[in-house]
Amino acid sequence: MKSRVSLTACRVIQIERDALTTLMTRLDASFEKACNLILKASGRVVLTGMGKPGFIAQKISATLSSTGTPSLFLHPAEASHGDLGRVMKGDVVIALSNSGQTEEILKLLPVIKRIGAHLIAMTGNRRSELGRYSDVVLDVSVVKEACPFNLAPTASTTTMLAMGDALAVALLEAKGFKASDFAMLHPGGNLGKKLLLKVSDIMRKGTAHAVVSEKTPLEKVLFCITRSRSGSASVVDRHKKLSGIFTDGDLRRHLKGRGEILKRPVSELMTRHPVTVGPDTLAAEALEILRSRKIDEVPVVDSHHRPVGLLDVQDILKAGIV
Repeated sequence: MKSRVSLTACRVIQIERDALTTLMTRLDASFEKACNLILKASGRVVLTGMGKPGFIAQKISATLSSTGTPSLFLHPAEASHGDLGRVMKGDVVIALSNSGQTEEILKLLPVIKRIGAHLIAMTGNRRSELGRYSDVVLDVSVVKEACPFNLAPTASTTTMLAMGDALAVALLEAKGFKASDFAMLHPGGNLGKKLLLKVSDIMRKGTAHAVVSEKTPLEKVLFCITRSRSGSASVVDRHKKLSGIFTDGDLRRHLKGRGEILKRPVSELMTRHPVTVGPDTLAAEALEILRSRKIDEVPVVDSHHRPVGLLDVQDILKAGIV
């Protein structure tokens, strides 16, 4: 048997679920008009709201901005004291108010119109003053709040948030916004790193990349590898093109055999035709290559197959790709 608090939680979620189900039935031409208004706007989308709807407005603004629709949040109380200067002709203002009668917002409406900005109302009262003043009204009304006193904004803010997300995603798709565009706006996030970070950004080069000729004795090759603090050396032919790679694994395999190997040229001991990547390869793709081939390092070559760096799986891990 569920506890009292669990039953309360279920009731709250059910009320908000029902509110969202009802919200879907209200998506009509007004929603399309709101999207088209924003798509055709020459300015930004300005979100405003007081109290709890204000917090929802901030989240919607952030979601719009991160998905290709430039946006900002305007606090209605501060707007009356100079911040309304942030609104420009060509902007679209989305005002959130469940009652549609929020005093701080109503004070702004005449000025918003004089500036030349369009107004979208997200309200639970289409016939309110806010609703009458707006170019488009998005109905987010609810039968009741989840609060037992029907007072605290709960179900109403949930429908506002869902409507805002619906707008953001609809605009995203209409603009042809891609995952790569999303990554560009989130360079510090995991997705941004996966889609933006290239091999050239993290590969080892210069003294950290051991490059030797085919005739270099193994003894000297080992010295070069140690000096570069890596686990392998890129081997080049007389044209400076990559002809192979010598790794710790190659050393261990040949040590099992007989004979003096330290004086032998590395060309006799190296792995020929190694797996390579280009400097413009995405780091995430390079990681998948390393994983699938079960190797730890891969030479980085240019368009002429000349080694320009070395990529180690540890470099990818340090970059935070996974």
